[in-house]
Amino acid sequence: MALLDRRNFLRAAAATVGGAALSACGGGKNSCCTEGESACCKGKDVKLNISFQEGTAPGANLNEKFDFMDNLGIVGFEPGGRGLAGRVKEIKDALSGRNIKVSAICAGFQGFILSEDTAVRQQCIDTMHEIITAAGELGSTGVIIVPAFNSQVPVKPHTQETRDFLCEQFDQLGTFAAQHNTTIIMEPLNRKEAFYLRLVADAASICRDINNPGVRCLGDFWHMTWEETSDLGAFISAGEYLQHVHIASRKRRSMPGEDGDADNYVEGFKGLKMIGYDKYVSFECGCQSEDRAATVTAAVKLMRDQWEQA
Repeated sequence: MALLDRRNFLRAAAATVGGAALSACGGGKNSCCTEGESACCKGKDVKLNISFQEGTAPGANLNEKFDFMDNLGIVGFEPGGRGLAGRVKEIKDALSGRNIKVSAICAGFQGFILSEDTAVRQQCIDTMHEIITAAGELGSTGVIIVPAFNSQVPVKPHTQETRDFLCEQFDQLGTFAAQHNTTIIMEPLNRKEAFYLRLVADAASICRDINNPGVRCLGDFWHMTWEETSDLGAFISAGEYLQHVHIASRKRRSMPGEDGDADNYVEGFKGLKMIGYDKYVSFECGCQSEDRAATVTAAVKLMRDQWEQA
């Protein structure tokens, strides 16, 4: 089957499944849902929980950024993992009395888990332990991790044995995370950044095989733009294992809306509603405009409008 035909077939299949599921539930509002019905009916009361990374909101310090976020009704904050252990008190103090919680922690570890070098792998484990411990103190939903970026070498080969090794290592990290009341979150990237893990379904299948409550996965609209045939299908494939979502414009990885009509997230939002996703959708993007405050405000409005359409 030609690539284009295959893509069209998969899109149509996902749309058929999604449409049938929504129809069975009484449309996008899931008006006929009752307790015990199928997973698609979870969307009835699902809310959009928006999170910002530290560089998203304008402001000279955390308090100014959080003031801006409070005014927009932003409920999640995604800090970076590097140096997080030394910032726990600072972040807690800045969040005190606010309706903002720490969402996921954006990586920050050193080394990488699929290195052929034992010392590099141990560096990854040690720094992840440090970040996970801080994440637990902050009540974070999890620490994002990538098995290996393309630039990281020497790396283990793309084989079944490597997958088994990854499952073993992530199981151990996940157990440590669960002991600290948080998780590790695998992030699939596009092939230009990381060839090993690219599809949300692949990450979810690793979570399923590990079967550890401390191991979960992420879906990123930017990476999904280049790798997935269906946003809706990708999120449905993640199901219960989806712990975090990243969002950006779909051409330049800027603020949602800065790439015009390309920035359509409705099908993905439908998928999130269908699986009853109750975690965060977090900005991970740059900004083309010099007026960051206005651009961020417009991006939030776009997301909320499209969430209502889903």
